[in-house]
Amino acid sequence: ALAYLDIIRRVRDRYDLPVAAYNVSGEYAMVKAAARNGWLDEKKVTLEILTAIKRAGADMILTYHAKDAAQWLSD
Repeated sequence: ALAYLDIIRRVRDRYDLPVAAYNVSGEYAMVKAAARNGWLDEKKVTLEILTAIKRAGADMILTYHAKDAAQWLSD
């Protein structure tokens, strides 16, 4: 989804339909690997990614981060 935030926004603006975005496995793996190496804060980066997708106009987000994000957002 990250490479297509502009497209998500265009679809949101043009059509009155639900918009879904898929946070692909490569984006997930990139965050996991960088966090494992101590290069970033996994929680902060993940929530920022999901926020960016939502702000672009997605009504729903499919993501491998779902369980972690649900836990972090309920804390």
